[in-house]
Amino acid sequence: MIETSKGPERVLIVGIQTEAYQDDRFIELISEMESLTQTAEGIVIKTIIQKLPRLNHHSAVGSGKLEEIRLYVESDAIDLVIFFNSLSPSMNKVIEAELGVKVIDRVQLILDIFAMRAKSREGKLQVGLAQYQYLLPRIGGQGKSLSRLGGGIGTRGPGETQLETDRRHIRSRINQIKKELKEVAQHRKRTRENRYNGREFNIGLVGYTNAGKSTILSRITESETFVQNQLFATLDPLTRQFSIHGHPMFTLTDTVGFIEELPTQLIESFKSTLEEIRYMDVLLHVVDASNPAHLMHEETVNRILKDIEADHIPVLTVYNKKDMIDESFVAIQKPNITISALNNKDIEELKEAIWNLCIQSAEAYSVKVLPEEADLLSLYQQKTLVKSLEFDEENQYYRVSGYRRKQNDKNDI
Repeated sequence: MIETSKGPERVLIVGIQTEAYQDDRFIELISEMESLTQTAEGIVIKTIIQKLPRLNHHSAVGSGKLEEIRLYVESDAIDLVIFFNSLSPSMNKVIEAELGVKVIDRVQLILDIFAMRAKSREGKLQVGLAQYQYLLPRIGGQGKSLSRLGGGIGTRGPGETQLETDRRHIRSRINQIKKELKEVAQHRKRTRENRYNGREFNIGLVGYTNAGKSTILSRITESETFVQNQLFATLDPLTRQFSIHGHPMFTLTDTVGFIEELPTQLIESFKSTLEEIRYMDVLLHVVDASNPAHLMHEETVNRILKDIEADHIPVLTVYNKKDMIDESFVAIQKPNITISALNNKDIEELKEAIWNLCIQSAEAYSVKVLPEEADLLSLYQQKTLVKSLEFDEENQYYRVSGYRRKQNDKNDI
C-alpha cells in the first residue's frame, strides 16, 4: 500500500476550454476551481489550460498535453490532478494510468466538499446518494486506486470499503438511501406545509455560493449561524424567525449556495431541499457585488430558479459587500438594494425593503370589528400586519385595515 503524505494534498488543475466556453467565463470558472480546491483543503500548485474544439474522447486532452501534465506531476510532486471538465469513466481510467496519481473531475470535487459540509442526517443521505450515483459506473476504474492511495480529496462520504464492493451492493445502498430520503422528505413536507399555511411571511435566501447569505441570516434574525468565508459553508437549510416594525411574523430560510453547472446528481439528490425555495413568499437573491464574476453568478442563480420552477416568486436582489465594490459596479436586477451585511443601518434598510415587498405580495383587507369581539380583534393583531386600527365613535365599531399572507385556504381572518 502506498502511503500518502500527511497534510494538504498538492494539486494540479487541468482545464480544457472547448467551444462551449467564452474566454472571460472560462477564466472565471478556472479561478473558481482553485477556490473549490482550497475549500477541499488542497493546495493548488499549478493550473494547466488547453484549448480544444471538444474533449479528446480517449484522454480528454491531447497526447502531447497529457505527457506535459505527467512531467509536471513528477517534477512538482503532485498528489492529485483535478480536471475542470467532466470525465467519463474510461477517460478517468486512461488518464490515471498515464499519470500514476489520483485523478478526479470538478463534479467529484464538489461532491467531496458537500460531504465535508453535510451535518444533518438528511444532508448526509443526500450527499451519499449523489456520490454513489456518480461513482457507480466508475467503480471498476477507481475502486482499486482509491484504496491504494488511501483517501484524500474525492474520497470523502460513503467510505473506501463501501466503494470497493460490487455494483449490486452499491445499487442496494442507493435504493436504501432513496427510501430513507423519501421518509425525511415527507417530514420536511409536513413542516413546510405547517409553515406555509401559518401566518408568517416566509422569506428565502438564495444566491451563488459564498455571497454572504449566512451572514445576512445571522444579522437579520440576530442569531448565531455558521459564517465562514468559504464555498458551500452552509449546506443544510436553516430557518429563523424575526420581526419587522414589531411584527414577529417573518421567517428567513438559508439554503445551499448555487454554483455554475451544479452537478445533476446534487440537483436530484437535494430535490426536497430545493423544493423549500418554491414555497417561499419572497426570495432574497444575495449577490457578492465585489466579485468580478457577479454577473455570471446572477445569471446562474436565475437559471437555476427557473429550472426548479421558482422563478414566479417575487425577488429582491441584495447586492452585498458594498464596502468592497469599486466605482464600476452597476446594479442591474430590479428591485434591488445594495448593502454591507456588516453595517447595522444597511440591515435595517434591508428589513424595510423586505417589509415593502411582502406587502406588495400580500392581500390588503379592511374590516369592522365590534367592541365585544375582543378575541377577533386580538387575532387580527397577532396574525396580520395591521396598518391602522381606529374606533368609530358614531357607529361603535373598530375599523381594522392591513395586510395578510395570501393563502390557498382562507380562514376567518
